[in-house]
Amino acid sequence: MRLNKFLSNSGIASRRKCDELIKEGKVFVNGKVASELGMQINEKKDKVTAMGKVVKLPSSFVYIKLNKPKGYACTASDEKGRKTIYQLIDTTERLFSIGRLDYDTEGLILLTNDGDFANRVAHPKFLVEKEYRVTIEGEIKESELAVLRRGVVIEGTRMPSARVEFLSFDGKFTKLSVVIDEGQNRQIRRMFEAIGKTIKLLKRVRIGQVKLGGLKRGDYKDLTEEELNNLVGIK
Repeated sequence: MRLNKFLSNSGIASRRKCDELIKEGKVFVNGKVASELGMQINEKKDKVTAMGKVVKLPSSFVYIKLNKPKGYACTASDEKGRKTIYQLIDTTERLFSIGRLDYDTEGLILLTNDGDFANRVAHPKFLVEKEYRVTIEGEIKESELAVLRRGVVIEGTRMPSARVEFLSFDGKFTKLSVVIDEGQNRQIRRMFEAIGKTIKLLKRVRIGQVKLGGLKRGDYKDLTEEELNNLVGIK
């Protein structure tokens, strides 16, 4: 088995993050620093350690959806001492999130210890849709919606286009649905900043066909077989 796949399947992190750990010299195989990203190991015989901890394949896979509250970081430990999403989950398994939501964003996030599954959901080539509910201050013009749909230009670079649907305006705040399929860092916030709009609430409500539904803030539950099959069946 390839070393990065072994690490990912062991719940260390996504395969891309595992590649970074190998490059940084933080992974050892039988006491020696792993020197190649494509290194093959015998998962039954070789001793692998990452960041000082022995790595083993899980006895079973876990797939969870969580309604992340605002004010939680999506890291196992936070250098600023902030609360993390892992404090909300009661499990002995080592899980990692599939993608992240920033500290001030709430809503649906998936966690697993299955690296292949995570890669299939997160990899840009599969174009898995993420839907957000966005509340901004004031009204929004049709011309501004057109810019968001086409892709805003930031520092000379056009960001990916988005599907943006107007939902309501109550005289003070506008609510919108925004669907993206790439998920660049802080993409939604950067989009609205580029047109001079202030986001008051940002919430992810869907990943692929998996919806947040009635899950309360801070609550989580296992993905259903149907939800799992919908994600695994991504083409």
